[in-house]
Amino acid sequence: MAKIYFLCTGNSCRSQMAEGFARQLLPADWEVASAGVEVHGVNPLAVQVMAEVGIDIRQQTSKLIDPEYLAQCAVVVTLCGDARDRCPVTPPTVTRLHWPLPDPAQAPGSPAEKLPVFRQVRDQIQAQIVALAKMLK
Repeated sequence: MAKIYFLCTGNSCRSQMAEGFARQLLPADWEVASAGVEVHGVNPLAVQVMAEVGIDIRQQTSKLIDPEYLAQCAVVVTLCGDARDRCPVTPPTVTRLHWPLPDPAQAPGSPAEKLPVFRQVRDQIQAQIVALAKMLK
């Protein structure tokens, strides 16, 4: 079974949403995981905006990068420059992709004011996962 890893700084928003979409949209023979260079906990707004599109990520947890899993991956996707720059070295057999997405948790304002930013990033991630799924078939 091929493995894919989605990485961002805190494994709280972007990589969690990517994991949720990938579990739904990638071919069934792909093992999907996400992690961060730090652990920040899953952001409740990420959970909320994913639920809006019918994907439940409530059971996902924020995790640190597992070097063993990383080395076994066919594809590693970094979702921010911080994760790209701080990601441990991978074997040359690992395909590395970089999707530089803004961190919705850093959006200013109240939770209600942050929601549109979370939705925009969610939709960008969904489009990227759809394109990736077509490449992996």
